[in-house]
Amino acid sequence: MYLDVADSAVLPYGWSRFANFNLAVLNQLDPKLNVRKDTQHQFTARESDWGFTSFMSLHDLYDPHRGYLVNDTLIVEADVNVRKMADYWAYDSKKETGFVGLKNQGATCYMNSLLQTLYHIPYFRKAVYHMPTTENDVPSNSIPLALQSLFYKIQYTETSVSTKDLTKSFGWDTYDSFMQHDVQELNRVLCEKLEDKMKGTAVEGTIQQLFEGHHMSYVECVNVDYKSTRKESFYDLQLDVKGCKDVYASFDKYVEVENLDGDNKYHAEQYGLQDARKGVLFSDFPPVLQLQLKRFEYDFARDVMVKINDRYEFPLELDLDRENGKYLSPEADRTVRNLYMLHSVLVHSGGVHGGHYYAFIRPTLSDQWYKFDDERVTKEEVKRALEEQYGGEEELPQMNPGLNNTPFRFTKYSNAYMLVYIRQSDKEKVICNVDEKDIAEHLRVRLKREQEEKERKRKEKAEAHLYTIIKVASDDDLAAQVGKEIFFDLVDHDKVPGFRIQKQTLFKAFKEEIAKELGIPVECQRFWIWAKRQNHTYRPNRPLTEFEELQSVGYLKESSNKAYNAELKLFLEVNRSKDQRLPQRPPDRAKDDILLFFKLYDPIKEEFRYVGRTFVKASGKPREILERLNEMAGFSPNQEIDLFEEIKFDPTVMCEPIDKNSTFKACQLEDGDIICFQKSTSDEQIAACRFPDVPSFLEYVHNRQVVHFRRLEAPKEEGFFLELSKQHTYDDVVERVAVELNVDDPSKIRLTAHNCYSQQPKPQPIKYRGVDRLSDMLQHYTQVSDILYYEVLDIPLPELQCLKTLKVAFHNNRTEEVSVLSIRLPKQSTIGDVINEIKGKVELSSEHAELRILEVFYHKIYKVFNANEKIENINDQYWTLRAEEIPQEELQMGPNSRAIHVYHFARDPNQNQLLQNFGEPFFIVVHEEETLATLKERIKKKLQVPDDEFSKWKFAFVSLGRPDYLHDSDVVASRFSKRDPYGAWEHYLGLEHADTAPKRSHQTNQSRHVYEKPVRIYN
Repeated sequence: MYLDVADSAVLPYGWSRFANFNLAVLNQLDPKLNVRKDTQHQFTARESDWGFTSFMSLHDLYDPHRGYLVNDTLIVEADVNVRKMADYWAYDSKKETGFVGLKNQGATCYMNSLLQTLYHIPYFRKAVYHMPTTENDVPSNSIPLALQSLFYKIQYTETSVSTKDLTKSFGWDTYDSFMQHDVQELNRVLCEKLEDKMKGTAVEGTIQQLFEGHHMSYVECVNVDYKSTRKESFYDLQLDVKGCKDVYASFDKYVEVENLDGDNKYHAEQYGLQDARKGVLFSDFPPVLQLQLKRFEYDFARDVMVKINDRYEFPLELDLDRENGKYLSPEADRTVRNLYMLHSVLVHSGGVHGGHYYAFIRPTLSDQWYKFDDERVTKEEVKRALEEQYGGEEELPQMNPGLNNTPFRFTKYSNAYMLVYIRQSDKEKVICNVDEKDIAEHLRVRLKREQEEKERKRKEKAEAHLYTIIKVASDDDLAAQVGKEIFFDLVDHDKVPGFRIQKQTLFKAFKEEIAKELGIPVECQRFWIWAKRQNHTYRPNRPLTEFEELQSVGYLKESSNKAYNAELKLFLEVNRSKDQRLPQRPPDRAKDDILLFFKLYDPIKEEFRYVGRTFVKASGKPREILERLNEMAGFSPNQEIDLFEEIKFDPTVMCEPIDKNSTFKACQLEDGDIICFQKSTSDEQIAACRFPDVPSFLEYVHNRQVVHFRRLEAPKEEGFFLELSKQHTYDDVVERVAVELNVDDPSKIRLTAHNCYSQQPKPQPIKYRGVDRLSDMLQHYTQVSDILYYEVLDIPLPELQCLKTLKVAFHNNRTEEVSVLSIRLPKQSTIGDVINEIKGKVELSSEHAELRILEVFYHKIYKVFNANEKIENINDQYWTLRAEEIPQEELQMGPNSRAIHVYHFARDPNQNQLLQNFGEPFFIVVHEEETLATLKERIKKKLQVPDDEFSKWKFAFVSLGRPDYLHDSDVVASRFSKRDPYGAWEHYLGLEHADTAPKRSHQTNQSRHVYEKPVRIYN
């Protein structure tokens, strides 16, 4: 969803508007579920729209129970705040604070806040500088070099810094830069990637030294001498916000002891079921402590993720040795003083579907705080970084206190999301000095060169008012461009040599410079002024007068071309001797002389070129110059030729025949006009040529479009290309594609348009004859693509459009994928009809077996479809549809049993808090008093896992991404709520083991789009 400047086409040249804005899709049942995202942008003619490539899930939007689309009505709200340029952009962050900001690429504020935090940990910055890179590395392909370059620029430049090289080094495209992610997730993925890149270098282990701590999980029996412990590392801690007053309360909850007694006794080796205490204590804390606040939780009542905006306090000094070291394990080193000082507060402003990130940082742990908000850095008081980021509610002051009216209270949606503390005893080590000697020589040279180039451009820009750029086009430029780079008008001035001349320089001095540069004596030069005509063509209009040639170049620019005075554009008329070697003085020009330019067209070779110019008398007739034109073309003197005037080409081509017997004046020809000519053609020649005359050729050139066609199943692979016309109809296009693919029936070709922002296919294909012209297929908002995707169908598209096609993966009772079925039914069919269709295509365990269809996404089950549900609105572009037999144990499930979700997962080898689901999820029935030991045997039998491999598996109750490991004696059913089990996808039994399965070649249709992708760094 995008915000566009509707009148951008009619605004004056050079317009710009800066705006903060938010867009919202309103929930008509519960305002708390409104989807709202905000951003900011400098709107210009080149970037007149800005917004969000992925705003919300279409699955949620179309779901009638969600409340967004009610009675075919969708309510979209836009809140736009346009600022004056002077208010915002005049501010100099470096001058005011000594620091610079980072540019936002679209939705990268979350990344900017994290990068500023990491940069201002000097020990981390020094380690990045010491990562080995070479002068041959390219920043956009090397994460270490890109990060070094970014940090160097933050440290030494005067203006805000771009992060594009860094995101390119991540392997991200524009689509990723418009996709907002979670800052906590990016932190983990980036640190993991850097840790990997640091291996085998002088800075190996830096990430661990700074951020790694350890905690010990334990279960201790009360009545017998038995204790089980497991030590694990962490790079950050996730602290509960809900129900906790402050950080200390969260730590208290973290180490809270759970009593295992009654029906929940612990099964201890050798001792059987025992009363026990279970908990976590910390073995050691890292020098830099990263606390991730759990501001987002799953609301079971509403079945949605919600943001917790409750008030949550955090101190400037955090004492984790409090109350005689209550958080520390017995073997912890008590000589280390765990007193921490607050270094950074990362803030999230907005709701669960998106928002804005910024950071409050005190770089040297002094009393001065700074706010890093993308490009803008400001000094802030400590209250702004602390109290105002606690969240909770705020009360507006009463306007009329005497009226005793109830004060207005509102929820603060901006609050702390991540905290970074530095241990006081490690302050000198972490907040170390970092200067140029820490930076590799090749990096300093490279970045110094970049800065010098940037400074040169800045200086040119600053001095631009003192200079005039003069573009001088000559016959050589016209001959080099016409028929190759351009076909209409005479020259592309951007590709013409330019001269940067001080405005006060006299024009006659400029002519002397031209004489030196081009070898054309001053007396042989005659300059013409170019002019833009009302029909949008650009032609030489008149020669400079003697008076004008005595003036300065600045005067000429201002007086001769006021509407288009960015540059002074001139045509240099040079006349040469018959052998074309020596320049001659220009002939005297009479009042009725007209300067005409000539292009030659060859219909057989389809070639078009510039052949020269000449003066004619207004009273003369075209037939009088035919011999001269034949000489220019290299034809015999008596060759019959046809003449056409090239009049205009925007928005349509106008090229009309010239009457050879009328006067030039009667033909309305004037200085700068273009005559195109060709040999006269016979009827046989006309039939043999695609474009027999100049008008048809120019029409073709104006509308021709090279289109790249790719298979929809492989949208990143290059396919084939066709040269088409923008005016081609839908039928024309599919016919050409069918010929290329050797398909007999063009109606079996289905096309899908290209999304210029995501660089992927659009979610929905083009309907049969759903657009009039090729130009409509390629248009995407204000941009034009040259890519289309194709499929070859097994039935004609008009017939297919009356049907609904679903891709359903059929799985056996071991959860293995057996086959992927394409089910095609009338749109009014139900899930029950799909199931009946599947039964006829797969082998079942028995003729009485019952099937169900599940909705699976990222290795989790989100829905079990009702048999009566219509298939028309089911979207298999985003989710995997899976069919399976319903196990007998579920069909015969008693009142005290329940089905639970079971998912496979692996933990990050370096950062234990990060869970990655994989494999095929499934349901299993658990009985009321069933222990894990019994359930494990049933799972092993179901999945047929060998004993030696299964013995390595761990089992955990996972809630909102956090695992709680189970013991064989644990009663599994007690962990799961009795609500509808099929919807409780965020609480599951996790099977932790290595992902050894080969990667599947099948991936539903998620190649089209994925609404919410996890953070990935590809390189």
